[in-house]
Amino acid sequence: MLQKCEGIVIRTTDYGETNKIVTLYTREWGKIGVMARGSKKPNSRLSAITQLFTHGYFLLQRGSGLGSLQQGEMVSSMRSITEDIFLTAYASYIVELTDKVTEEKKPNPYQFELLFQTLHYMNDGYDPDVLMNIYEMKMVNVIGLYPILNQCSVCGSTDGHFSFSIREGGFICHRCLEKDPYHLKISQATVKLLRIFYYFDLSRLGNISLKDETKAELKKIITAYYDEYSGLHLKTKKFLQSMEKFRNLM
Repeated sequence: MLQKCEGIVIRTTDYGETNKIVTLYTREWGKIGVMARGSKKPNSRLSAITQLFTHGYFLLQRGSGLGSLQQGEMVSSMRSITEDIFLTAYASYIVELTDKVTEEKKPNPYQFELLFQTLHYMNDGYDPDVLMNIYEMKMVNVIGLYPILNQCSVCGSTDGHFSFSIREGGFICHRCLEKDPYHLKISQATVKLLRIFYYFDLSRLGNISLKDETKAELKKIITAYYDEYSGLHLKTKKFLQSMEKFRNLM
C-alpha cells in the first residue's frame, strides 16, 4: 500500500552495496524506518532525498515490517547546515537526541514541528547554541523529566534569588541553599532564559543575542541536568564538545 508523508531524515545506515535504511521523523506517523533501495548509487533518484537532515515528502510502500521508499520530493536539503562543519555538528546532535528518545510509530505532530523549526532556524542562521539549548529544554519531558522552574524546588517559594540544584531537580531559592551545598550559582538572566526555553513556543522565536557568560551558564546547567538524569551518552554530543574546544582555540 503506497502512502505519502512529510518527514525529515534523522539517520541513515548503509545496507549492502547500494542500499540504505533511512530513519525518518514524520509528521503523520512519528519515527519510522524505511529501506531505500539503490540510494547509494550516485545516479539514483533516491540519493539526494535520503541525505541526513533533508526535509521533504516521501512516498512509501508500507506493510507490517520495514517499509520501502519509492520516491521523494525535496523541500529543503538544509544546505547551510551541510556546508558548515560546526552547524553539521549541532544538527547531528539534535537529530541523534530525537532518534534516541522517541519511540517508533508514535505520532507526535508537536515533536515533528519542534524538530522542523529547530533545523530550519539553524539553516537560516539563528544562533545554534540558543537553538540547541531550547531543543534540549523542550525534550526533557519526552525523556520523562520535569525540572522545577516556576518555584523553589525545596520550599515552593516563587520569589527570591534562585540558583540551580541538580540534586533537587530545579531552582533553589537563596533561603534554601544549605539544603544543597553543591548548588550552581546562576545569573537572573539564566534563570529567566531556562524558564523561557522550557515553556515558550519556538515558532515565536526572535533572533536572541546572548552574552558569552550567559551561554556558558545555560550550557553548564543543561548539560549537568542531562548527565545526571537522562541516561543518554550521545556520540554527537561528545563530538560537539570537542568541536567547541577547537573553535575556542581558533
